[in-house]
Amino acid sequence: MAKYFTEDHEWLSVDGDVATVGITDYAQAQLGDVVYVEVPEVGRTLAKGGEAAVVESVKAASEVYAPASGTVVEANGALADAPATVNESPEDAGWFFKLKLADAGELDALMDEAAYRAFVDTL
Repeated sequence: MAKYFTEDHEWLSVDGDVATVGITDYAQAQLGDVVYVEVPEVGRTLAKGGEAAVVESVKAASEVYAPASGTVVEANGALADAPATVNESPEDAGWFFKLKLADAGELDALMDEAAYRAFVDTL
């Protein structure tokens, strides 16, 4: 599985034409304790860069943007009852939604893990 990152601190793990999306460890650390997560409903069509989800912490509320265009095929409903999962496992159990990609070519504009780590080091 290929993994990609955005400058908005979202990650995508791509398996075939489906991407699992969440926020990075850096993002969850900046937010602090996550207290609420709203994920998109299954079947919703997302445009790259559009608002996809909402995450609220004790520090702030933030939108999570769609890192690529596509249709939501699964949402992590467990986050509603356990939003702290985003803090505990941001790049595994704390995933937000799965997206059937509309255009895999959009992934070319994203960073690989090494580029993302270098980007974070500049912040």
